[in-house]
Amino acid sequence: MFSEWVMIVIYWSDSLSSIIPLSNLTNMKRPQIPLLVSACLVGEAVRYDGKVLPHSGIAELPSQGYELFAICPEVAGGLPVPRAAAEICTVGDGSSCCCVRNSLGEDVTAQFNKGAAAALVLATAKCVTTAILKEGSPSCGSGEVYDGSFSSRRVAGRGITTRLLQAHGIRVLSEQALDKL
Repeated sequence: MFSEWVMIVIYWSDSLSSIIPLSNLTNMKRPQIPLLVSACLVGEAVRYDGKVLPHSGIAELPSQGYELFAICPEVAGGLPVPRAAAEICTVGDGSSCCCVRNSLGEDVTAQFNKGAAAALVLATAKCVTTAILKEGSPSCGSGEVYDGSFSSRRVAGRGITTRLLQAHGIRVLSEQALDKL
């Protein structure tokens, strides 16, 4: 009996009312969930080596109700593409960061901090509560980073941007953890 009823919604304004069938409302765009995403994962040429390596799972997120806000903290911090590879120089057990150096021995900590701040500003402006960032990156790593020796050895650790976002209550996942969204 109820399946044959046609539902309507009445909108009132100052001087008139309109009757809109519910079927018209189903075509309205639903709000999407904002996600901060590493720009390299959406296929932007921002990697240190200039390569474009998009992640296929990231490309599917908009169709699953997510709005992507891409940023490369390293580029946002003023570093060029391409650029010398950079790694976090750690002290003690690797849990604290003292600096970021590139393979030429230059201290690029200021650029990494500036880029992390830009990522936080974007995330805050877009009401982001979750970020998907590139694992292993000295900016974006959420579980592993390179050990600072430029020997391709990964160690447990978090990148500069990840640390800042998490300190402000933003959940950070790697591209390998899309199933946790």
